[in-house]
Amino acid sequence: MDAAAPLLFFDSGVGGLSVLGPTKALLPNAPIVYVADSAAFPYGTRSEAEIAARVPALLGRLTERFRPRLAVIACNTASTIALPFVRAALDIPVVGTVPAIKPAAERSRTRVIGVLGTEATVRQPYVDDLAARFAADCTVLRHGSAELVALAEAKLAGEPIDPAAVTAAVSPLTGHGMDVVVLACTHFPLLAEELAVAFPGVAQVDGGPGIARRIAHLTAGQQWPVQPSPGTAVFTGGGPNAQLARALQRYNLDDIRHV
Repeated sequence: MDAAAPLLFFDSGVGGLSVLGPTKALLPNAPIVYVADSAAFPYGTRSEAEIAARVPALLGRLTERFRPRLAVIACNTASTIALPFVRAALDIPVVGTVPAIKPAAERSRTRVIGVLGTEATVRQPYVDDLAARFAADCTVLRHGSAELVALAEAKLAGEPIDPAAVTAAVSPLTGHGMDVVVLACTHFPLLAEELAVAFPGVAQVDGGPGIARRIAHLTAGQQWPVQPSPGTAVFTGGGPNAQLARALQRYNLDDIRHV
């Protein structure tokens, strides 16, 4: 394995940074290519057929261009719909992102947990299966919010976020005795502070740290550069504003490109 071969992170927007962050903590010298499919953002309001066709084709082209050692679909919607198709299309390991229902059920005391994701994610049979396997004795509340995805993108781009807007966006999950909420969209950990106000006393669980550990396991023993190198951020549509570009630099993503 070439030490310069990167990890490729893929999302519809900047939500995958919540997976990249814990990965960089475990693998600080790993070269990174982060791809935001901004031309098709947001995925949560698109049809399953469109996502199932678009994501494998786009990741195939990106793999040919950047030659990564591993691809991470840092998007719950894309993973729950397109992960099998991506794995069939690529000849490298592919790590998906799925709702962290199992750890949420293990943590819950009231046996009422929430799954907060996009509209596309929360309606997937994959979520039904996770709930049946790992939370059969729990009441599993689901809510999909495209508005919350947009708020997370706006926050990272430096726009002011009204906490009341976040509270309103998640209001269907309040008042049911929920004590753990699964952040089943990688954008939502970016709103952790606002969600803590919306859900006082409710624990937030997301898959980022677990995915990072999985990436570290799959690349164990591989060679990495001696020093960290500037990462690459790729946008398929509109690129970042100045504020978002500065936010990307906090993740060592200095080389911004458009495809």
